[in-house]
Amino acid sequence: MAKPDTDRAFTGSIPSLYDTHLVPLIFEPYAADLANRLKSRSLSRVLEVAAGTGVVTRALASALSENVSIVATDLNQAMLDHAAVVGTQRAVEWRQADAMQLPFGDATFDAVVCQFGVMFFPEKSKAFSEARRVLRPGGVFIFNVWDRIAENEFADTVTTALGALFAKDPPRFMARTPHGYHDHGAIERDLANGGFVASPRICTVAARSRASSSRIPAIAYCQGTPLRNEIEARDASRLDEATDVAAEAIGKRFGRGAVDGKIQAHIVTVEN
Repeated sequence: MAKPDTDRAFTGSIPSLYDTHLVPLIFEPYAADLANRLKSRSLSRVLEVAAGTGVVTRALASALSENVSIVATDLNQAMLDHAAVVGTQRAVEWRQADAMQLPFGDATFDAVVCQFGVMFFPEKSKAFSEARRVLRPGGVFIFNVWDRIAENEFADTVTTALGALFAKDPPRFMARTPHGYHDHGAIERDLANGGFVASPRICTVAARSRASSSRIPAIAYCQGTPLRNEIEARDASRLDEATDVAAEAIGKRFGRGAVDGKIQAHIVTVEN
């Protein structure tokens, strides 16, 4: 299925809402997981692609030795600008870059890291080929992707609720893109087509997504992701209504006070 350009449009107020609402809701535990998986490796230079607002960058800067240089890239300058303002505990290099055409020489990094970004790449094998190209022999490419939407309860609840609100043209961003690349076989084929010879290791990790109210995840998904672009394309005046409907659906399913839902992702590790 072709993905509209709006699936990759993290613009306007989305970066700020993404960082303040979505990052603590679903991204922080997996950022720590990725950083911990790299701690035991001998590294001198690490590249992060699709860094977003820098949640993994901050985890890497904390977990890795100060002798390890970190280059964090993203296609969306607005996301990088926000990440740079938030900052890290030590210096990193922020750089706008397309994961499918990386502006780095061959064999220049010991590790390439990507958190929940590969789902957005229009040509995944091409992006994987670029990751392999910039890796040194013996280097590692590690990334994570969301499991199917049914295993991620808040995202599933919001998608279902908005499907009822916009019954003639349901917004399907969450199912189509963030949760649309979970098949192990497809991931393995794309890595092989990208030039990786070694078989990837894929493990599934479940975690919990918690918030003090149902409105927090509703705002996170409806206003802090490109789902907002889909809602506004249908009727820009109904963004608040859509957020209210999502909050009501989450509250009905998970309770009227603090809410707690399952999230689940696959972590993929492949050696160069």
